[in-house]
Amino acid sequence: MVNVLFVCLGNICRSPTAEGVFRHLVEAEGLSDSIIIDSAGTGAWHVGSPPDSRAQQAAKQRGIDLSSQRARKAISADFERFDYVIGMDSQNRSDLSAMCPRGFEQRLHLFLDFAPHVGKIEVPDPYYGGDGGFDRVLDMIEQASQGLLDDIRTKHL
Repeated sequence: MVNVLFVCLGNICRSPTAEGVFRHLVEAEGLSDSIIIDSAGTGAWHVGSPPDSRAQQAAKQRGIDLSSQRARKAISADFERFDYVIGMDSQNRSDLSAMCPRGFEQRLHLFLDFAPHVGKIEVPDPYYGGDGGFDRVLDMIEQASQGLLDDIRTKHL
């Protein structure tokens, strides 16, 4: 079993989108029994809230339902539970690094490291932008999800 955690700032835009997209891909590939997927935020402002309605709408247009997800805060124990702890941007990675127990640093990644062909390092936060930002983020997340799945297949399955 491989455990994957996606992390952004508030766990209402990027990381729940990544959770939903990656779960959709894993299910389509018949690997649901081999990969556990979750998401969290580095901040606690939105704990218990569903994903942003704009994120839900953009995902829904691609056949992905985020409505059952609820935000939670990342904790240091996540590094013991998850094989991949994936930050959406450099600040998320830095915040996660600060809570990472010694010996688990190799589990921490930036999501777009799995999609170098995208030509960007960070998945931008679409929260304060227009609706089109959610579609651009979805494009990046879909590409990085395929790269992540390829990495998991190579190293774990």
